[in-house]
Amino acid sequence: MTLEGLYQQILTKRSFLCVGLDTDIRKIPSHLQDSPSGGLDFNRSIVDATHDLAIAYKPNLAFYEARGAAGWKDLAGTLEYIRNVNPDIFLIADAKRGDIGNTAGMYARTFFEELDFDAVTISPYMGRDSVEPFLEYKDKWVILLGLTSNPGAEDFQFLPLQDEGKKLYQEVIRKASTWAGPDQMMFVAGATRADLISEIRKIVPDHFLLVPGIGAQGGSLEEVVKAGSNDLVGLIVNSSRSILYADNSESFANKARANALELQQAMSMHLPD
Repeated sequence: MTLEGLYQQILTKRSFLCVGLDTDIRKIPSHLQDSPSGGLDFNRSIVDATHDLAIAYKPNLAFYEARGAAGWKDLAGTLEYIRNVNPDIFLIADAKRGDIGNTAGMYARTFFEELDFDAVTISPYMGRDSVEPFLEYKDKWVILLGLTSNPGAEDFQFLPLQDEGKKLYQEVIRKASTWAGPDQMMFVAGATRADLISEIRKIVPDHFLLVPGIGAQGGSLEEVVKAGSNDLVGLIVNSSRSILYADNSESFANKARANALELQQAMSMHLPD
């Protein structure tokens, strides 16, 4: 997907919502848990309920890899279903890969050729050669971990540098932004650190930010938009648990839609007419 295509989706749907498909087979409604196709059926129902409200879906690979071959089958089936329902949806592999050389090339091949994702999350801490193989694919995106919202982020991301009091995460984002432009690279910026998103926006004024943490993790949409929006909106805001597990009955998809609709309507207030 191109940058223009992504922006047009945002304007058309009046939304910059990403639904995280972190599908835990142990948490889906009980009537689906014993079915061989329960995980896939759950994802299909979520997609049916939200695809007109969301511009992106973000399967977290751990939730599929944990189930071995069955999980990979569900992942492939989910991607195929989304493409059939709406081929313009932006598909993000939340894989957090980070390796070099041939290994990075194989990861890129997995997500961009075999599985037809539009983007993949990457850890940048092995440097440029761990990212370059992903950048070789036209109209595909790298989403680098910039500033995460977990407590352990303090361990490394906030280490001070000798250069005028900068933090490590700031230099990682600055350096990585020289590897690819806003049409091919995004950065993860946790919503629970909205006070720092404005600082990231100064470093990368034109790149999109993937912002997890809205909803169950307590992030504020209002604060994120104020701190991180740019002329092309520049934000993809993810919500997972508050949509997926909003209800555990056979009517779970209705509540999932209601919660997604609430976010979409709030987002629409921040978009240009």
